[in-house]
Amino acid sequence: MPRPATPGLVARTTVLALGGLLATASASAQSSVQLYGLIDLSAGQFQTAGSAKLKRLDSGNMSTSYLGFKGSEDLGGGLKAGFTLESFLLADSGGAGRVPGVDVFWARNANVSLSGGFGTLKLGRMGPPMFVSSLLFNSYGDSFGYSPTIRQYYNFPHGTQSNNAALVGDSGWNNGIGYSTPSMGGLSANLLVAAGEGATNARGPNIGGNVLYFAGPLALTGAWQKVEAQGVLGRGISAFPGFSSQSAWQLGGSVDLKFAKVFLQYGSIETKATAQVETDIINISATIPMGPGAIKVAYGSSETATAGVAGKPESEMLTLGYGYALSKRTDVYALYMSDKYTGKSSGTTLAAGVRHTF
Repeated sequence: MPRPATPGLVARTTVLALGGLLATASASAQSSVQLYGLIDLSAGQFQTAGSAKLKRLDSGNMSTSYLGFKGSEDLGGGLKAGFTLESFLLADSGGAGRVPGVDVFWARNANVSLSGGFGTLKLGRMGPPMFVSSLLFNSYGDSFGYSPTIRQYYNFPHGTQSNNAALVGDSGWNNGIGYSTPSMGGLSANLLVAAGEGATNARGPNIGGNVLYFAGPLALTGAWQKVEAQGVLGRGISAFPGFSSQSAWQLGGSVDLKFAKVFLQYGSIETKATAQVETDIINISATIPMGPGAIKVAYGSSETATAGVAGKPESEMLTLGYGYALSKRTDVYALYMSDKYTGKSSGTTLAAGVRHTF
């Protein structure tokens, strides 16, 4: 017959069991995985310069629709590991990507990271620093359909571009090694190097960096990049016979005046090829609180000069819209956009949409 357990043994066993459960719970609390995303759909009349008017429903014009997973693990000693996997969505058709049949599945972000007091180190596919500066310093953010800044730098809103901006490379770079400093008194910096790895249209690595400063109502940025390897989307290297490399820089700033937040950006893109090409871009925009929502206005002008070619084709875009937040995660908007380009008829867009984050 078994001997009955002593009270002391029972107590020790109970403590050990509780300790194991607490340790397991603690380990679980130190690791997390999150599902999130954004769905943006707008309907109306869409027309870029030189094209016909089209009445349609579009996905991702205000913000590109996507689905994402991210996770982190506390490694102790102030060190954390993390990952991000994000896929673009065509919510109007249920397809994947920004343009049908072009993007790989995890085209928005696919990377792993280590972070601590030293900053953050990332490996994989991620957005270049110039793209981050571009979206932070204009009133329409990362809108590929409605932001003059994004259209004139990156300019591939679902294949409906009115002109091809000079910027080579995508808003995401493959095979990247990225480093972000910790914020020091509102000042931070980011650096990204992306290997060409001998792929088609790859002559060497892409490299880019930016500096960001946020202090109260004032914010400033400076960004630079040199591209030798072509991205999935964006202007193709083949558009520049004898392409060698392309360098671009941008300065941006914003000030919150309470009655309005005003943004200003100026940049230049220089392409080294058989015929040198230079594009200068200026963007001015503002967000103005009005009633239960806000008015957003943005204007952009870009001018391109090609060595040995007469004339400087110019792109002018103006977007005027009103947005209203139904909640912290859902907003509705309506807007007007004018699109002009040298030698082409003007385009007019009238659209309304809803955007939901989760």
